[in-house]
Amino acid sequence: EWQDCPVPDVDSVLPAYQEMDGDLADVDAVEALKTVLAGLGEEGLSERGRLIDAYFNRQGITFSLAGKERPLPLDLVPRLLSAAEWRVIEQGVAQRIKALEMFLADVYGSRRVLDDGIVPRRLVASSSHFHREAWGIEPPNGVRIHVAGIDLIRDEEGVFAVLEDNLRCPSGVSYVLENRRALAHVLPELFSDQRVQPVAEYPERLLDALLAAAPAGVADPQVAVLTPGVHNSAHFEHAFLARRMGVELVEGRDLYCRDDQVWMRTVRGPKPVHVLYRRIDDDYLDPVHFRPDSVLGVPGLLNAARAGRVTIANAVGNGVADDKAIYPYVPALIEYYLGERAILPNIDTYDLQDPEQREFVLDRLDRMVLKPVDGSGGYGLVVGDKATDAQLATLAKQVQADPRSWIAQRIVRISTCPTLVDDGELAPRHVDLRPFAVNDGDHIFVLPGGLTRVALPEGSLVVNSSQGGGSKDTWVVAEQDHSVQYTPPERPTPRLTRVLAAVPARVHSPTTHDERMRQQENQQQQSETPQTDSQDGAPC
Repeated sequence: EWQDCPVPDVDSVLPAYQEMDGDLADVDAVEALKTVLAGLGEEGLSERGRLIDAYFNRQGITFSLAGKERPLPLDLVPRLLSAAEWRVIEQGVAQRIKALEMFLADVYGSRRVLDDGIVPRRLVASSSHFHREAWGIEPPNGVRIHVAGIDLIRDEEGVFAVLEDNLRCPSGVSYVLENRRALAHVLPELFSDQRVQPVAEYPERLLDALLAAAPAGVADPQVAVLTPGVHNSAHFEHAFLARRMGVELVEGRDLYCRDDQVWMRTVRGPKPVHVLYRRIDDDYLDPVHFRPDSVLGVPGLLNAARAGRVTIANAVGNGVADDKAIYPYVPALIEYYLGERAILPNIDTYDLQDPEQREFVLDRLDRMVLKPVDGSGGYGLVVGDKATDAQLATLAKQVQADPRSWIAQRIVRISTCPTLVDDGELAPRHVDLRPFAVNDGDHIFVLPGGLTRVALPEGSLVVNSSQGGGSKDTWVVAEQDHSVQYTPPERPTPRLTRVLAAVPARVHSPTTHDERMRQQENQQQQSETPQTDSQDGAPC
C-alpha cells in the first residue's frame, strides 16, 4: 500500500548501486573485460573511440543536436548482465506484457476490470490515449502489443524496477543492433573470451510476429512499415527495420483504402497490404477518425482494421495501458489477470487524484519527483529537492487544480556502470535500460540485452542523446559456451506478377511542405524517458 512506501530525506538515500561489482555479476566475464581494456591502455581506447565515431558517420548513424548531424555517442565499455540478472528481467518483462495485453483486451471489450474496481474507471475514461474508436476491434491473433519497450532502472539496492511502459511506438532497437555491430568492428578483441548472446535475430523475430498477426485466410501476407517521413527523428530506424525485414517502407500518401482494404501504390499497380507496422501516433493515423488535418495517415485505415482486412501493429489505443496514471496499478493488474506477484516492481508512485495520497505528497514535495502524465523527454518534470520554494508553491497549486495530470514518485539514485570518459579513463556513470519484446501470440521474445543509455557528463542523470547522453552495448553473458541460435521459418520466395489494373495517382493533400514536415517531427516515437539534470537524485 502507498502508506507503506518510505520517503527518506535526500541526504539519507543510499548511494547509487555500482554495476559489475554486485553479487549477481558474472565475475569471469567482468575480469576478462577488464583485462582487455587494461591491455589497450588510455591511448588505445581513445583511438578506438575516434574510430567508432568515424564508423557511425560512414554508416549514417547520427542524430540531430543543435541543428547539426552528429554520430551517436557509443561508449566502448559494454554493460554486462549475467544470466541470473537477465532471467529476472526476461521473466518480468514477459509477465508485464501478458497482463497489459489482457488489460487492453478487457478495456476495449467487456471492461470487467473496471466493473471490479481494479483500476478506477475515471482514469481510463480521462486518458488522452483511450480511443473509443478502437472499441470492439478484435486483432486476428488477439495481440495488441506486438512490440514493447519497458524502461527499467536499478535502484540503490541493485533491484531492477520498471520506470515506465512503452506500448505504442517504442523506438531505439536499431541502435541496439548497430551498437553491437560497431563494437565488434572496432573492438573485436572484447568478444574473444566472452559468451555474449546475439541480438541480430530481432528483425526476423519481428517479421514472424507481424506475419502471425495477419488477417485469417491470407496465404501470403504483405507487411509494410508506415513512417511519418524523412523529417522524423526516428526515420533511420524505420528504414533500418524495413530493410532488415525485407518489407516495404511507406508513407501515408503511398497508401489508400478501398472497400475496407488497404492498398499500396506501386509502379506495377495497386498491391494489398495486410499488416501495417505503423510508427505514427494514433492521432495522425486516420484523418477520418482522428485529427482531420493529418497529412501523414491513411483515410479509412481504422475501418479496414475493424473489417478484419488489415492488422495495425501496435494496435490503436494501446496508450491507455502505458498512461503514467495507470502505471501504479500495473502490479494489481498482474495479480488480477495472472494470479502472480509482479517480478519487476514499480517505483513507489502516488495517485494524486486520491485525496489522502495527494495530501501525503504535498506535505513532502521537497522529497518527491512530480511528472506530467502526458510528458516525455523530461519536459515539465519537477525534482523536489532541486526546486525553489516558489516553484514548489506553484507546483502545489497546479496539482490541486488538476491532479489527473500529475503523478508523484520518490527520488531514486539510479545505478552506475564503468564508462570511458575524457583521456581514456574509466569512471562510473548513471545508466538505464530499455529491453525490447516481441509478441507473436504464442510466445513473448525478449531481446537479450536492450538499449542501455548512459549519462556521460560527470554527476549527470540525463541519458538523452540530445542533452549529452550516449549509449552502451548491452551484453547478456550466457551460462554455457554456446547459446541457442534462432532459425527463422522457411518462407516462400516472392514472385513478381504484372498487374494490369490502372495505377491510382499518388494523392498530395493541399497542405504546405512545412506543415507535413512539422507533423513528421511531432511524432513521439516513445524514444525519450523523462530524466533530470539533478546531481543527487533521479526521477523515476
